[in-house]
Amino acid sequence: MAFTDPFIRRPVLATVVSLLIVLLGFQAWSKLPLRQYPQMENALITVTTAYPGANAETIQGYITQPMQQSLASAEGIDYMTSVSRQNFSTISIYARIGSNTDRLFTELLAKANEVKNKLPQDAEDPVLSKESADASALMYISFFSKDLSNPQITDYLSRVIQPKLATLPGMAEAEILGNQVFAMRLWLDPVKLAGFGLSASDVTNAVRQYNFLSAAGEVKGEYVVTSINANTELKSAEAFAAIPLKIDGDSRVLLSDVARVEMGAENYDSISSFGGTPSVYIGIKSSPGANPLDVIREVRKIMPELEAQLPPNLKSEIAYDATLFIQASIDEVVKTLFEAVLIVIVVVFLFLGALRSVVIPVVTIPLSMIGVMFFMQMMGYSINLLTLLAMVLAIGLVVDDAIVVVENIHRHIEEGKTPFDAALEGAREIAMPVVSMTITLAAVYAPIGFLTGLTGALFKEFALTLAGAVVISGVVALTLSPMMCAFLLRHDENPSGFARRLDRAFETIKRRYQKMLHGTLNTRPVVLVFAVIVLCLIPVLLKFTKSELAPDEDQGIIFMLANAPQPTNLNYLNAYTDEFIQIFKEFPEYYSSFQINGFSGVQSGIGGFLLKPWNERSRTQMEILPEVQAEAGEYFRLAGVRLQPALPAGYGRGPALPVRDQLCQRL
Repeated sequence: MAFTDPFIRRPVLATVVSLLIVLLGFQAWSKLPLRQYPQMENALITVTTAYPGANAETIQGYITQPMQQSLASAEGIDYMTSVSRQNFSTISIYARIGSNTDRLFTELLAKANEVKNKLPQDAEDPVLSKESADASALMYISFFSKDLSNPQITDYLSRVIQPKLATLPGMAEAEILGNQVFAMRLWLDPVKLAGFGLSASDVTNAVRQYNFLSAAGEVKGEYVVTSINANTELKSAEAFAAIPLKIDGDSRVLLSDVARVEMGAENYDSISSFGGTPSVYIGIKSSPGANPLDVIREVRKIMPELEAQLPPNLKSEIAYDATLFIQASIDEVVKTLFEAVLIVIVVVFLFLGALRSVVIPVVTIPLSMIGVMFFMQMMGYSINLLTLLAMVLAIGLVVDDAIVVVENIHRHIEEGKTPFDAALEGAREIAMPVVSMTITLAAVYAPIGFLTGLTGALFKEFALTLAGAVVISGVVALTLSPMMCAFLLRHDENPSGFARRLDRAFETIKRRYQKMLHGTLNTRPVVLVFAVIVLCLIPVLLKFTKSELAPDEDQGIIFMLANAPQPTNLNYLNAYTDEFIQIFKEFPEYYSSFQINGFSGVQSGIGGFLLKPWNERSRTQMEILPEVQAEAGEYFRLAGVRLQPALPAGYGRGPALPVRDQLCQRL
């Protein structure tokens, strides 16, 4: 007795096995995370060192360069970039894919501490932070007003909006971008300082002397304890303006005599805008295990409540939503999935010619597609574009085993055996070949999952999902398919007219193929020469054929990198980028735009030209890009600001150079 016999003799057993596969698959489907691409173990570690008052050249020579030399020797670094600017040094370290990022972070922390004593005395300690290298924001929400300043908007967002967004399910961070935090600004007049014989350090010492925190303690009585609150910190511009800098007898020099004191922003080295209007953004980032579509759905659900609480003169609008592209991509793959199922059903029906025979292999498709989700859950995978692509490709493979079983059992029925006996004998004969076919198909794709580097990390889930679906189809073909054959197949001595027409058509095709095959065998030298030519052309075609990790896709946005000449300041850059936004609006595909100047120094900025939804425009972003590049080139020739339009980077793409060092001088 073969191991397939119990499933034929006991139909309930075969049914229970299939139902178990379905139940395990459905519970996994409800728990699997949803992403655009597979999650990769790569990290971005940022080392930030502050040196207040130092210019970009000093930061570069005394902080960035020695820090880079020390950090570069850590094991597990793929590449690093650095930016030296006024007051700050930022070093971005990208971990090698698959490396132990926790160990790398610890090693970088130790190396930063080693070089800490070599930094300037007034420089602050380096601060290290770690995040996923591809943890880009899913959504940008713009807040803008014609009456409120950016510091006022930032203050409201940090106190009211940000805390509510940060508590939503699956939320990793609600980051405020383009923010200008309130700070007391002292604008010193060097002429007046020199006239009174004072310097900037005298002002610093006076501010520290009169503005400080004091823990005064408490007073204990016989029965009560009273806390002492000493109001030693200054909270208004008037209080700071009254700080005495120099006392000579009855004359005093106050801070207001040598400086303009006002409540302003912590820095004025960056500014952001939405459609040309100054604004502040909140970037929504999801946690690694969260479903981005669910996170953004929760954000959109709470947005009406937040908008109802906004001050009358403060407006909000969703500037960018990455999940629109993710959802559209997944919908397109799911559509392809159903189309593939329909095509396979039609092809199987045309070859088998009977609905009873078609049902048996077709049932394998949903069982394999649902069951493989449990395998994905066990492996820690997610539902993404590549695993869905694996399911699309698997549809044509998972029916092979069941078709082989059906054909062999049908052969025995045509020889005169009963369906039950034919199922027993046919399944016994075909069991080991089906096992061999399943192992062979799985072995073809499974090795891809053992590749290393970016390609291996990207296609591991694709390969093993495809192999898992084939294995499950083999299980179904040896359990459910023989049982269904025993109950559904019948010997039809007089096939229907449609079946007879199919048989005649395939017989005609068979005769033509035999004729072509005999002709080919009679001209073997010609065939061999042709085969050698094709074989020799393979290296040539491989060399000249274009290759890429992932094709450019229409994500509905064109990024704009702006760079102004080094001697210029932020006002210069703002004047020209605001003007170029008006050029964006002339395109019929224009939906909205944003601009963040001071992104990496006061001479650089980054913006975005958002296009209308895909169904509302006839051109793709790839077709629009050359026209935008032409406008940017002409604008650079006239205005002197370099504008570089670029498409969003595909998966796994980074800077063109392994090491990039930028020196941004802030004026």
